Amino acid sequence: MCGLAGIARLDGQELGPEGDALLSEFADILHHRGPDERELLRNGPVGLAFTRLSLVNPEDGTQPLVSDDGNLILIANGEVYNHKELASGLPSDVRLRTGSDCEVLLYLYRKHGLDFLRDVRGMFAIILWDRARGQLILARDRFGVKPLYYHRNDERIVLSSEIKGLFADPATPRRFAWEQALAVPALAAAPRFGAPEMCTWFEGVESVPAATILRVDLHGGRTTQHRYWELPTDADESTHAEAFIARYGDLLEESVRECATADTELGLFLSGGVDSATVLALARTHVEGIHTFTALSGGTRANGDAEYSDWLTRELGVHNHQVIFGPADVPTAEEWLRLVWIAETPMAGPEVYYKHELHRFARQERPELRGMLLGAASDEFNGGYSPNTGSDWDSFLAGLGEMNRNTLLDRHPEFRHWWGNGESFLSDAALDTVRGAHGRDLYHAYVQSEYRKVQQYNVWHEDRTAAGSGIEARVPFLDHRLVELTSVIPSHLRPRLLWDKRILRDAVKSRVPHRVAERPKVAFFYGSGTGHAYQMLVRLMRGNKQELVERALAAPGADSYLDGRAIRQRLAEFGNGDTDVPSVELLMRVVNMGLLAEMAAQPPQLDRMTAGPVRCVLQAGRHPVADTEGLFTQARDYDLARILVPAKGLLLLSGTDGDWYLANDGQIEFVLEEDSAILRLLRCIDGESTLDSVLTESGVALESIRAQLDELVDQRLIAFAE
Repeated sequence: MCGLAGIARLDGQELGPEGDALLSEFADILHHRGPDERELLRNGPVGLAFTRLSLVNPEDGTQPLVSDDGNLILIANGEVYNHKELASGLPSDVRLRTGSDCEVLLYLYRKHGLDFLRDVRGMFAIILWDRARGQLILARDRFGVKPLYYHRNDERIVLSSEIKGLFADPATPRRFAWEQALAVPALAAAPRFGAPEMCTWFEGVESVPAATILRVDLHGGRTTQHRYWELPTDADESTHAEAFIARYGDLLEESVRECATADTELGLFLSGGVDSATVLALARTHVEGIHTFTALSGGTRANGDAEYSDWLTRELGVHNHQVIFGPADVPTAEEWLRLVWIAETPMAGPEVYYKHELHRFARQERPELRGMLLGAASDEFNGGYSPNTGSDWDSFLAGLGEMNRNTLLDRHPEFRHWWGNGESFLSDAALDTVRGAHGRDLYHAYVQSEYRKVQQYNVWHEDRTAAGSGIEARVPFLDHRLVELTSVIPSHLRPRLLWDKRILRDAVKSRVPHRVAERPKVAFFYGSGTGHAYQMLVRLMRGNKQELVERALAAPGADSYLDGRAIRQRLAEFGNGDTDVPSVELLMRVVNMGLLAEMAAQPPQLDRMTAGPVRCVLQAGRHPVADTEGLFTQARDYDLARILVPAKGLLLLSGTDGDWYLANDGQIEFVLEEDSAILRLLRCIDGESTLDSVLTESGVALESIRAQLDELVDQRLIAFAE
């Protein structure tokens, strides 16, 4: 993994010495992406900044890379897995001068022009300067695993691996794109197919599209776009189910082998599900002494992930670090701000937080570790979410039909009233006719949507959470050959191969233990454990007198788009048994938008932001389920003889609807149901009575209100007299 940045004049002028300071600042901002080395280059109209994380050939992989005739200059982020195979096909007079896996790209471009990435396997973002033609070539891999952003005007273009790098340029706008962000269906968890265009979340910031090459003329700025890969659409009717399964298994094994190739230490995130378990089973033959890392939280304990991870690593004889996320482990406001600034997306939530903290722990525990293998992006293309939408393949397709209709109605709102009352006398084909798409393949449309979602969320946060600790994330399931294979499965074989990831499960049944291959899918923190993660978010938003919420509401643009009263009221309502609801995460995303707007206006320096302590790990030899129940329950012991004291500004207020409100310093903290046990207890707290007296007077048993009392004490709304 590396950090790329650059600036180029588009008006035919030279880039003067004034660009040196900007290039140096680029490198400073992207240092976390490449802590091992930095190089700056300024020549003619172009300046490049490169920071390197050394995984392959650490002694001989310095960039920029220059062709033998000096006409091509390249900086690249990522890995070209088949570089040796590609090098063998170059003209006989080409002599590669370094051990870099990316050097071959120079000569592929010289030989094939804009078709130079056609046969490249890997993950990459590249900036190539064709000096002879006066052109800048920008490109990304097929799934956008490696990021590359830019801002341009008539005079120049600036580029960076991360958006925060662009903000070093005074001409780049520093504004959150409220309207564009609010229009992204995934941000609101709307049941829609993904938008066709990526949202970068910031005004004036564009992303080089995945699977695309942009050619920018440095004598006027004319830009052409060349798409070098598309998801296939034609079904392969000649291949039977068992052949698909066998081919999938072989390709996956090859992909894991390529991703597990490095000259430095690699680790693996292990959830206990079939995806990461398969990557581990295949990778351990290529990575000696591999260490795995598992989130041990209330959620992963409840859904079985922690137990499966522990069991599997014992079976396979590899190291497993169970990193603890206890109920009291709530990030501070400053720690959350840093996470959001690293992630550069309002979609930062529990999953992003857990993975970021796992990377931090892994890098501290294994200082030489530079890469992390992931089981990510298997569900999206193998039918992993099909059981979430239906009970069988037909009901899954029916669910996709609903999503498709909602998506089309968003584009054609004039038709929406025909479906407004839950029934319609119009066919779905009426909408397809309007958009000119007769006979649409619903499943293929769904896969196209997942392809876009992977770029907007999955690979985005996987890259940032890893990069924040100087680690490269590697994703074997995003080998384009695997995705192409599953994309051409004909419709009559989809129920057999794509319901509940059957193609993967059957392909690996001889490679992983049966218990893992057939384990039902559970989400990383959703399901039975969601409440643990959402309680963390609620406590985070309430912390320090709702600091994050108030900062978000005060951010530039927030007053035009956010309803502060509604946000504060909804936050106050959580904690009465309803924290296990999606609106907790949606509210966090709303707050994140405001935080990004604040930080964009005055970009903070990442290295000056507080990360907090690195997490603890379960002691070796302990079983993560049998001995850890106490880690995820509030085991506070209350002395019944101590006097309960309310906070100085604490008030109980009655509402006209029968509910009661607990307010502190004029701010509503909780909504309480009339005659609830915790309300009866609060009415009896006078600042002079012991807990035992209050319990007796209110007629409440301690165990019935323990969780609410814990929350009140944690939020310092109630204390005990010394």
